[in-house]
Amino acid sequence: MAHQPRWTMSQVTELFNKPLIDLLFEAQQIHRQHFDPRQVQVSTLLSIKTGACPEDCKYCPQSARYKTGLEAERLMEVEQVLESARQAKNAGSTRFCMGAAWKNPNDRDMPYLEQMVKGVKALGLESCMTLGTLTDSQAQRLAEAGLDYYNHNLDTSPEFYGNIITTRTYQERLDTLDKVRDAGIKVCSGGIVGLGESVKDRAGLLLQLANLPTPPESVPINMLVKVKGTPLADNDDVDAFDFIRTIAIARIMMPTSYVRLSAGREQMNEQTQAMCFMAGANSIFYGWQAADHAEPGRGQRPAAVPQAGDQPAADGGAGRRQ
Repeated sequence: MAHQPRWTMSQVTELFNKPLIDLLFEAQQIHRQHFDPRQVQVSTLLSIKTGACPEDCKYCPQSARYKTGLEAERLMEVEQVLESARQAKNAGSTRFCMGAAWKNPNDRDMPYLEQMVKGVKALGLESCMTLGTLTDSQAQRLAEAGLDYYNHNLDTSPEFYGNIITTRTYQERLDTLDKVRDAGIKVCSGGIVGLGESVKDRAGLLLQLANLPTPPESVPINMLVKVKGTPLADNDDVDAFDFIRTIAIARIMMPTSYVRLSAGREQMNEQTQAMCFMAGANSIFYGWQAADHAEPGRGQRPAAVPQAGDQPAADGGAGRRQ
């Protein structure tokens, strides 16, 4: 496998300073080298354990530290999760992600998590989980169950990280990614735009991701969902062109990764979403069942997909070039 190029901050800064029309052209050219630009993978996220998280992530309504009106729920039964996966598949999703509001899973929960993975795989869906930090043995158990992807976001740059989270270090996040990679699971890792970070911080996040020993196969780029009761509820809105620029640079820096429009997509108008596809995004979440919000139009094909000339991928991928 060809070694991915190493990026410097000056190179990434140059991309952020590039005229947008030139940046989009470069990103689209790179995207077409590795993917069918008309194909978009459709994913569904299910919160399998909601609320009462001990972490203090300032953007997250699942934290027990903030009064958001969210009621804590126990880990869902395996069959409940699989029924949601069946519904997601029937609605057009080819990828099913399961998230739990934990700092880390307990070993007593692992048999249930393994059954969920096996059941989702048996439905012919690509599987992903996001459960917090993992031990080596937990990562190995998930791998043996057949988990395709493990999501653990870096969220922002190392320099800005302490302004957002204090209960988990940046290095702990990197260590978890190493454990996932060592277990043979594909890495899903990205960040959030709109936390109050600077352009330099956005560049720093993408630099960290692209310069991992192996870049993530999946890179979710989230727009902050502002939830009343969280410390970031009154943050300024993200400029649409700034978000599109971040998508384009992620595509340029990680040309073979899936770049996913994740949280916040439902806040974007169709024109912004279409431009994100032009910038190189090739996966979306819909049928969202996370704790902070339910996405409108659940079970309906997102309008921006056909408007952009894109098609939901039928094979579980997004038209990767062979």
